[in-house]
Amino acid sequence: EVQLQASGGGLVQAGGSLRLSCVVSGTTLNDHTIGWFRQVPGKEREGVSCVTSRDGSTYYADSMKGRFTISSDNAKNAVYLQMNSLKPEDTAVYYCAASLGCFYSDSVVHFYGMDYWGKGTQVTVSS
Repeated sequence: EVQLQASGGGLVQAGGSLRLSCVVSGTTLNDHTIGWFRQVPGKEREGVSCVTSRDGSTYYADSMKGRFTISSDNAKNAVYLQMNSLKPEDTAVYYCAASLGCFYSDSVVHFYGMDYWGKGTQVTVSS
C-alpha cells in the first residue's frame, strides 16, 4: 500500500523558513510523481510543487517560485520542500501526494492521476 507521511510544519513568522518532509512507502520516486499541494478551509486545493518520475523535472506555482524548492532523496525515498520567505498567505495544510504526473499551466501546478496523499502538516505563518 502506498503511504505518504508529511512532517515539518509549524508556526513561523513572516519571512521565516520551514522544511517539509515527505517519506514515501509502497512505491518509489521512479514509479510515481511526488508533489505537494496545500489547502485552506473553504478553498479548493492548490498545487504547490512537484518532481516528476519521468525525468526528475520540477515545477512550481508562480507564487512559490524563488521561495520554495523541492528536492528528493532516492536512497531515503523521500521528498522535501524547503520554504523560505514565508508569507501569511502561505498558511495552509500541506499535503504530499503521489500521482501519475504533473505539469505547470496557468501559473499553478496540476496533478493528474493523483491516487495517494497523506494526512498533511499544518503550516502557519504569522504577520
